[in-house]
Amino acid sequence: MKLTVKDKDFLERLKRLLEEKELRICLKEDGIKRFVLRQNYGDKVGKSFHMTRQGVRWRFQRLFNEIYTNAYETVFWMESNFGTELRPMALEIAKERVALRKKASSKGFFEAYRREKEQKEPVGRDVQL
Repeated sequence: MKLTVKDKDFLERLKRLLEEKELRICLKEDGIKRFVLRQNYGDKVGKSFHMTRQGVRWRFQRLFNEIYTNAYETVFWMESNFGTELRPMALEIAKERVALRKKASSKGFFEAYRREKEQKEPVGRDVQL
């Protein structure tokens, strides 16, 4: 699952509030473990995120308990089945993609980081005579 621009903005604001000690992230266990956002959900948080407290809770839940946790669950499953030997190569690929994304976004092309294979001649019925 890809992160949206709204997700990126949310995470930047959340990082700032965490650094300012306005919020903190904790692990909660009441039958099942999950991340929770703690401290004051007052007006300052609402103004910082430009959304309701429920909106903040929803986006936090989606990003941290779904996307972030699912990514590690996928890595755990892959490494359980194929070992950890592929990890350095996967990290190398991921770093390259992040660098390409940054380079493309600095030039104003948000989707330009995707490598595309050259188009081959059509095969079968699509070939014009």
